[in-house]
Amino acid sequence: MDQIELVRDFNRYYTRRLGILGDYLGQRRPLSEARLLFEIGEGADLRSLRARLGLDSGYLSRLLRSLEASGLATVGASRRDKRIRTARLTDAGRRERALLDDRSDELARSMLAPLSDVQRDHLVAAMAQVQKLLTASMVEIEAVDPDHAHARFCMLAYFAELDHRFGSGFDPESSIPADADDLRPPAGTFLVATLHDEPVGCGALKFHGDGPTELKRMWVSPAVRGLGVGRRLLERLERRTLEHGSRVIHLETNKALAEAVAMYRSYGYREVDAFNDEPYADHWFEKVLD
Repeated sequence: MDQIELVRDFNRYYTRRLGILGDYLGQRRPLSEARLLFEIGEGADLRSLRARLGLDSGYLSRLLRSLEASGLATVGASRRDKRIRTARLTDAGRRERALLDDRSDELARSMLAPLSDVQRDHLVAAMAQVQKLLTASMVEIEAVDPDHAHARFCMLAYFAELDHRFGSGFDPESSIPADADDLRPPAGTFLVATLHDEPVGCGALKFHGDGPTELKRMWVSPAVRGLGVGRRLLERLERRTLEHGSRVIHLETNKALAEAVAMYRSYGYREVDAFNDEPYADHWFEKVLD
């Protein structure tokens, strides 16, 4: 409860310090509309805007209609795909966005100017850390079907990275199979991590009754590495293993994936003798779950 109160206090403070309780940056325009101007930029599709701003379709539509009525934006079909609706700024919208940029710079200077060089460095570093941690808190993990679009995206990215990092490349057909049927209930489970509704990581399990469960397809996008996404996926998969009735996890990995090897060791996985003939494996690990 002490931590919750501190978070709430911080939230109250920064809304006042950034001047977002009234007319944002003196433009007599609510923060939501000003923020939307920033996000549209040189043009953005509505799905992307909804994801980045965390808005539902109805609220985004109302904001866009307000900008259209003010002559600041237009909404129409994408030039590349007529099925996709895209928002674009008018000349007036670009001018207002440029003015908001200038006033945002002024606000940032007003925060930094009274501070010493050391204090400025501390403030900027702290802001970067807060942004990193808040981003980590927005990552969501859920079970999906292995044929879900997010799962397929992760698998293609995972295979491409293995092919790039392995000295001899990677051919999925030469590896021990973990097909969709192996990874969907009741044979297994497939988890996907998303950020702003975009897939950024995955992990899967193959169940073998009450025997050792196989950990498969662990991948985290380079864009979110360092945010603890791999740790959260691993912990969730371990819980799923226990819920299934198994207490032992097996996994194999390649020496080129040094970060993964280090994570497994730090989470109590011990190296054991090879328990399969995976051609791309250099390390075999086992963990007994409590």
